[in-house]
Amino acid sequence: MRIAIDAEGGDWAPQAAVEGGCEAARRNPGLEVVLVGRAEGWEPWLAAAPPGRVRVHHTDDVIGAGEPPVQAVRQKPHASLVEAIRLVKAGEVDGAVSAGNTGAMMAAGLMVLGRLAGVERPALCAVLPTRDGGGVLLLDVGANVDAKPLHLVQYAHMGALYAERVLKVGEPRVGLINIGTEPAKGPLALQEAYGRLDVTGPGFVGRFVGNIEARDVLAGTADVLVADGFVGNVVLKVAEGTVAEVLHGVRGALQDGVRAQMGGLLARPALLRLRTRFDYQEVGGVPLLGLSGVVIKAHGASRTRAFANAVQRGAEQVAGDVNGLIGSAVRDLKWGPRVEGAPS
Repeated sequence: MRIAIDAEGGDWAPQAAVEGGCEAARRNPGLEVVLVGRAEGWEPWLAAAPPGRVRVHHTDDVIGAGEPPVQAVRQKPHASLVEAIRLVKAGEVDGAVSAGNTGAMMAAGLMVLGRLAGVERPALCAVLPTRDGGGVLLLDVGANVDAKPLHLVQYAHMGALYAERVLKVGEPRVGLINIGTEPAKGPLALQEAYGRLDVTGPGFVGRFVGNIEARDVLAGTADVLVADGFVGNVVLKVAEGTVAEVLHGVRGALQDGVRAQMGGLLARPALLRLRTRFDYQEVGGVPLLGLSGVVIKAHGASRTRAFANAVQRGAEQVAGDVNGLIGSAVRDLKWGPRVEGAPS
């Protein structure tokens, strides 16, 4: 299996990307990593690469974090991010990883790879930790601001398949993020999506558990949560910010006086475990589901471990044939007359 890394994407590129690619190859003897970028001065970081399993694909162009996505992809067709995805299209690699410009990654994915047949809109995913120590897959978190009922139902199918094949969740529980748990709550698009998911047939690998309110996102009541890109992105950013503020507050409280400092020493192992659960470096990367190729988005601040984990996620998606299963699920999805009782 071969995975390409955009070695110029991210706050700590290229060193973190190159070292992460080498680490991923060391972990997995059946994996070959292709590093895409301006291969100058990389020799010290490549020293730890397993012989014959890390190679360099040189390109000079780079898309910056602040560049307009579509314009940048068109004007820089050989930028490292675009070139990594182009290698997927050409069949030279099985998947691509980047910590670079998210919009450009989505644009390149659509312009170079295109969507899987039948998929209306791709979705960007995120994984959030939950109370039970597991995690919940959230989609869409920003690829598409508006979503029709069909898009939401397709997200549910795609998310359930990814949770089953990559996150190893048996019969994933799938919920819709809404302002209440009743079927008639929220916008009409959510109400119709609810009606259609409530009667989903045997082709659905998940189990629909209804509407989930925002306060229960981290409660472990679902394994997959579906929303349009606007709501999903807001939920993701609020969750990240809340966790950061809570951990900051706890650290401050444990430094307030001698007794608190003594308690802090005792609590330190538990606090470190808690911080690890919310560490994006452990997740590594999340997929752009619905494209006709495997594309993994890593966090912009990814370090070596995060890149290695992102490559692993990509390899698992390829091994699990997630894209093939999504194609079949979408093809078999019946979207005839609206469900009886659902709003028009």
